[in-house]
Amino acid sequence: MNKLLAIFFICFLFGSTTLLAQGNSGTGLIVTDTVKKSKSNEINPLAPAKAAFFSAIFPGMGQLYNKRYWKMPLVYGAIGTSVYFYSTNNTKYHEFRDVYKRRLAGYTDDKYPFLDEDRLIRAQRFYQKNRDLSALITVGFYVLNIIDANVDAHLMQFNVDDDLSFEPSYFQNGLDSKPNIGFTLNYRF
Repeated sequence: MNKLLAIFFICFLFGSTTLLAQGNSGTGLIVTDTVKKSKSNEINPLAPAKAAFFSAIFPGMGQLYNKRYWKMPLVYGAIGTSVYFYSTNNTKYHEFRDVYKRRLAGYTDDKYPFLDEDRLIRAQRFYQKNRDLSALITVGFYVLNIIDANVDAHLMQFNVDDDLSFEPSYFQNGLDSKPNIGFTLNYRF
């Protein structure tokens, strides 16, 4: 019995989604809306395209357009780090390539006298592979920046007001007369 009373109380507590008020005319109960619709919540179908365009022109600008300021350092950190690794690997690749070319020309006055030609070739391949991977990651972060701005602009336009409600309900099973607890999700268009 106590469980049944507790379930009924929870359903009653969470079951109401609107506020009722009595009017001055004494005509009865008037249902009032708890959410005021404003003009700022209108859907702009071009906002996602605009945010994606801004991010494509200047990385992080789409996040700024969406007023997600905390994402800009993440965008610059990701793209900047991958550009740094690209630059470092490119410098090392060219350094080992130049040393190898000088060795083939007959010079032995380089800063890697302890490496033979085979190891110089392997070092070139290693840094070339890492350079190419860093370039691919940089392009990936750039595209991810554009996609994030576009999706974020789309998600900002979703309506999340009281028309979307979550109500627990209590009902009796018709087959064995045992109590059942359920949840309903109502969405009004």
